[in-house]
Amino acid sequence: MLVGGVRFDALQVGVRRLWEIKTHQFDTYNAFIRAQEIARELEQIEREQDAAAACGYAYVIGVSSQAHKDALLRANRFLNVIVTGCKR
Repeated sequence: MLVGGVRFDALQVGVRRLWEIKTHQFDTYNAFIRAQEIARELEQIEREQDAAAACGYAYVIGVSSQAHKDALLRANRFLNVIVTGCKR
């Protein structure tokens, strides 16, 4: 779904909420790669959050594991991150 020029993975029906789903195998990465991945994701998340908010949508990030969620929240404790359990 394209909103404000940014592509999202899903629109939650009935609640104006856009989702970005991360299915990376984050738990298998070494510490260096995890740090690089989080930095890359934070840049993407900022663009997506801005586009969602500008169009009146809430924004949620779905991740496969608790470790991925914890890493994102350490980087930005204000993110809305949910462990979906979706596997790649």
